[in-house]
Amino acid sequence: MDLRKIKKLIDLLEESNLTEIEIKEGEESVRLSRNPVGAVAYAPAPAPAPAARAAEPVMPMSSPVDAATGGRAAEPAAGPAIPDGHTVLSPMVGTFYASPAPDKPAFVAVGQTVKAGDTLGIIEAMKMFNPIEADASGTVLAILCESGQPVEFDQPLFVIG
Repeated sequence: MDLRKIKKLIDLLEESNLTEIEIKEGEESVRLSRNPVGAVAYAPAPAPAPAARAAEPVMPMSSPVDAATGGRAAEPAAGPAIPDGHTVLSPMVGTFYASPAPDKPAFVAVGQTVKAGDTLGIIEAMKMFNPIEADASGTVLAILCESGQPVEFDQPLFVIG
């Protein structure tokens, strides 16, 4: 393809509202683009809502002293209380699933009796589905995560009593 044809293609691209032109003649090809190859235009991410940032507590460097008891003020609870019993922890980072498929029932439910070795759920990690088995027998007292939720290593998943 000669240089004059390429210049005409450039002029055509500039005169039109096209963003890209690709021409093939035999084994030769020319691709002209207004955007660099691989560049993608993204909408800017929305800024966090001011109300959400205001809801975050600002913690002083030292805890306040409770005048009534003369001691430190009680710290707020980090999350829901975990019942007493044997806690089954996540052996890996991944996505927890309570059932073998979206249209199937959950492996276990609260109040269900399980034996050591029973499957409690599965964790998907790197496209592999890994069964989470009970390492103690008893009754499922709590399920501490929801299906489809990402989990961390050593995160509590179940409580068996």
